[in-house]
Amino acid sequence: MEYALVWVFVHLVGAMPRRVARWVGAGIGALAYRGLGRLRGVGVRNLALAYPEMPEAERERILRAEYRNLGFLLAEFCLMSAYTPEGASEFIRYEGLENYLGARERGKGVLVLTGHLGAWELSSFYHSLMGMPMGMVIRRLDNPLVDAFVNRIRCQHGNRVIHKDDFARGLIASMRGGETVGILMDTNMTPPQGVFVPFFGVQACTASGLARIALKTGAAVVPGFLLWEESEQKYVLRFGEELDVLHTGDSEADAIANTAAFTAAMEGYIRRYPEQWLWMHRRWKTRPPGEMGIY
Repeated sequence: MEYALVWVFVHLVGAMPRRVARWVGAGIGALAYRGLGRLRGVGVRNLALAYPEMPEAERERILRAEYRNLGFLLAEFCLMSAYTPEGASEFIRYEGLENYLGARERGKGVLVLTGHLGAWELSSFYHSLMGMPMGMVIRRLDNPLVDAFVNRIRCQHGNRVIHKDDFARGLIASMRGGETVGILMDTNMTPPQGVFVPFFGVQACTASGLARIALKTGAAVVPGFLLWEESEQKYVLRFGEELDVLHTGDSEADAIANTAAFTAAMEGYIRRYPEQWLWMHRRWKTRPPGEMGIY
C-alpha cells in the first residue's frame, strides 16, 4: 500500500506543469507546518539553540520558509525524472564548477561535503544529468519497494547508491577509482561513528567517516550545495573551494579536527541560507557524557 501511494503521488505531481507542482508542494509544506506539531517543536528548539539572540518572530519566519522549501523539494523530486539538460538549465546553473573539476583532475577521488540544505535530492541528479554522475551515501528506506523506486529515479542518469551499511568499503573503492561521492554530513550520530564537534556553538555528534576516508585515501573534499536564489528564481549548484585536510600523524586527533573544520564550512552555508536547512531534524540529540538531553 505504501509503495502504491508513493507511486501514484509521484506520477500525479510529475504530470503537472512545474509551476503548478511547486505550488502544490508549497501547499503541502504549509499543511505540514500546521499539522506536524512535534516536528515543528523540534525546529523551534533547534532555531533557539542556533540563534539565541534572534527574535522569536524571525525564527518562526525561517521555519515556515523551510517547510515551503521542503514542499518545493518534494515537487522537484516528482518532476525530475522527466528533466532534460536543456530544460533543467533554464532554472539551475552552476557556480564554482571549476572547483569541482580541478579537484577531480587530481585523480584521487572527490568527496562532496553536503547536507540537508537547499534541494539536496535534485543536486546529485542534476550533476548526473549534465554528464557527471556520482555516488551517494544514503540510508535504506524502511520499505524496500519504496527504496528501490526512489533509487531508480536518483540513479536514472548514472548515479550510484552507497548504503550506509557498506560505507567504508564502498567509499574507499570509489576514491581509489577516482570517483565522486556525495556525503550528507549534517545528521545526528552516536559514538563511535560520530565525534563531538561544535555546530552553531553547541557540541553535536557528527559523522567522522568523511574525514577518515579523506585522510586514508588523499581524496579531495569539496563543499557542494544546490541552493534556491530567490532574486534569480533559480537554483544554483554551488561548489566551494577545496577544503584543506589536516595531516599531523595522529589519526584520531586529525579525524576530529577535520570533522570540526568540515562542519564549520557547512555551518557557513547554512547561516547564509537558514530558510533552506532541515531544522526539524534532532541534530543535537546525542549528548556528551553527563549532559542533559536537549529534546
